[in-house]
Amino acid sequence: MEYSAPWWLPGGDMQTIWASLYGQRRRGPAPVFKRERWITPDMDFIDVDMADAAADAVDPAASPDQRTLLVLFHGLEGSSSSHYAEAFGDFARQHGMVYAVPHFRGCSGELNLAPRAYHSGDFEEVGWILRRMRARHAGPIVAVGVSLGGNALLRWAQEMEGEASAYVSAVAAVCAPLDLMAGGLALGQGFNRLVYTGMFLRSMKPKALRKLAQHPGLFDRDTLLSARDLYSFDNVFTAPLHGYRDVEDYWRRASAGPHLARIRIPALVLNARNDPFVPVASLPRADAVGDCVTLWQPEEGGHVGFPHGGWPGHVRAMPDAVGTWLLQALR
Repeated sequence: MEYSAPWWLPGGDMQTIWASLYGQRRRGPAPVFKRERWITPDMDFIDVDMADAAADAVDPAASPDQRTLLVLFHGLEGSSSSHYAEAFGDFARQHGMVYAVPHFRGCSGELNLAPRAYHSGDFEEVGWILRRMRARHAGPIVAVGVSLGGNALLRWAQEMEGEASAYVSAVAAVCAPLDLMAGGLALGQGFNRLVYTGMFLRSMKPKALRKLAQHPGLFDRDTLLSARDLYSFDNVFTAPLHGYRDVEDYWRRASAGPHLARIRIPALVLNARNDPFVPVASLPRADAVGDCVTLWQPEEGGHVGFPHGGWPGHVRAMPDAVGTWLLQALR
C-alpha cells in the first residue's frame, strides 16, 4: 500500500487521534443500517447491522444475495458507528455491495446475557457469524477485521485452513495486534497508558461491573476496579471469562502472528509501522507468512488512521485500498 500522511499530521499518535475524531468518513450518505438480532448457540445474542447499497450496484437489478457481501469485524469497543466502519460502509455503497457489521457481544449498545464478553482470539464466534452469513448469502463474501477484530478474523482463517474458502473468498486485517503481548505491554506505557488505555478502560470497566451484577461472583470487583492497564484488566476479566489460565496465556494463545503460514485463502495484513498500539518489532516478516498472505507495512498511518488529503482530511484512503484488494481477490 502506497500511503503518505498529510504534512500537517505528523506521527502515529496524531494520525490515530485525528482520523478517529475529525477525519471525514464518507463521500456520500451515511449507511442505512437495518439491525438484526441473532441468537447464539449458547442462547445469548449478537446484533448485526446490515446495509444494502442497491442504488449504487453495478447491476441494480441483481438481488442482494447475489452481490458481494462485505463483512466487517470491529475493533476493541467499536461498533457500526466507528469511523472506520462508516468509511468501509461508504466504500461498500460506492461499489454496490451488501455490507454487514456484526457487533461483538456487548458492543451494540445493550449488554449481552451470558457470563462472557468478547476477546482478541474469539475465532469461534467469528466462525459462527461467517457460517450464518454464508447460509443466507449466495454471492461472494469477503471479510475485513479491524484491530482486535482483525486478529480474531485471522485466527479463524488459521484454524480453518483450507476449509475457510467454503465461507469467504478473501480476508483482510487492518492494524491487528498480531503479538498481543507486545501490543498489550505497549498500551500500558507512557502516553499510550494515559490516553488510549484510559479511554478503553472508561468503557470496559462499567460493562464489566454490569456483567458482575448479572452474574454475581464472576470475578473480584475490587481487583477489577484497581486495574490501571489492559494487562490487569484482561487478567481479572477477559482471560478467565473465556477459558484462559491468565492474561499471559490469553495473549500468547490468541495471537495470530505465529500462525500466519497456516492461512489458505487470500489474506491481506495491513499494519502501519508507526502504529502506537503495535510495536514495529512485533510485525511479521515476509519469510514468516505463507504464499496466501500479503503484507502491507507503510511507514505511516497510525492505528486505524491513514488520514489523507488537505484539511480536515478524510479516512477513505485505507478502506479504498483494502476494499479494492479484496475485490481484486475475487477475480
